Amino acid sequence: MTLSTDDFLPFALPDLGEEEAAAVLACLRSGWITSGPVSRQFEQDFAACLGGDVHAIAVNSATAGLHLALEALGIGPGDEVIVPTMTFTATAEVVRYLGADPVIVDVDPHTLCLQPDAIEAAITPDTRAVIPVHYGGLACDIDAIVALARRHGLRVVEDAAHAFPTTLRGRLVGTLDSDATVFSFYANKTITTGEGGMVVCRAADIAARVRVMRLHGISEDAFDRFVSRHPAWFYQVVAPGFKYNLTDIAAAIGRVQLRKIDGFLTRRQHLARQYNECLADLPLTLPPDAPPGSQHAWHLYPVRLTAQAPLARDRLIELLAEHGIGTSVHYIPLHRQPYWRDRYQLHPEQFPHAEASYHAQLTLPLYTRMTDADQARVIATLTELLC
Repeated sequence: MTLSTDDFLPFALPDLGEEEAAAVLACLRSGWITSGPVSRQFEQDFAACLGGDVHAIAVNSATAGLHLALEALGIGPGDEVIVPTMTFTATAEVVRYLGADPVIVDVDPHTLCLQPDAIEAAITPDTRAVIPVHYGGLACDIDAIVALARRHGLRVVEDAAHAFPTTLRGRLVGTLDSDATVFSFYANKTITTGEGGMVVCRAADIAARVRVMRLHGISEDAFDRFVSRHPAWFYQVVAPGFKYNLTDIAAAIGRVQLRKIDGFLTRRQHLARQYNECLADLPLTLPPDAPPGSQHAWHLYPVRLTAQAPLARDRLIELLAEHGIGTSVHYIPLHRQPYWRDRYQLHPEQFPHAEASYHAQLTLPLYTRMTDADQARVIATLTELLC
């Protein structure tokens, strides 16, 4: 079968239009293109969207945000931070940035989220924090995780890269009771700035530390210094910080995307329902929906082949590609990645739930620019290949 480029249905595409282009052009014409008034307004807009009494600090990636959050909480050499194996490497690598060690644990076999019992079993005298990941847009049980963490004197940083606008029991992720929450605005996320992220927290001291450390440890905001009517050349470096600020160009895109989030969510929910209905009779385990009173963001739609499937996962991915349909795998677990495997002497039998998911799992296309006809093509092709 020969396909043209136009025939290929990608795994994900950003949903950008003329409004985003106009916002970027306005930013370029303003003369202020790095972190300034637009990024500050984006922070305010995001905090208002969450509706909680929170601080929102824009950064150039969720990886940067996780690093800053852990640093603000005092994580350092000799400390341990519990993370799930079923996540992108960034969740663990930021722990190493600070000289600490990630303790990598298995996930729940149904939700693929980190569970309190797995956390408790991994706690040692050196444990200082835990990073639960809201897998695919479905919330972890943060209430239970935070309660456990408080009993053991641990801090909690939510990796919410998949989880905007996810809710847990009626509360938006970002307004729960953890120490900090970090969102991603990467190109395939539910809203995008191209590259970017947001750190959200309630504590003013944590927010202040994140703000200082995201831009070289300088005590004064660059925008405040350069727009002052009075000479403001003097500043102080109070810590060896990082270069993690979000530009106004990126924030301009983010502000427009944020205004579209309700429509984006409605579209993702529609696509997820269609998959749920049309794939129910195939030899697939479908992703769980959010429990009553909670909301799934549907960033991802991962399915798992059952024992009755006529094809192995890798072969199915190949055949879908031959039919012009892109897929992905979320994730190759951390314990299978050479660095984490070798450094911490990890073995597959330590992670039975993640192992079982990994061998059977592939993620189907789901994004807001995807048409009903696009989705029907995916469904028809899967039905042909699996029946």
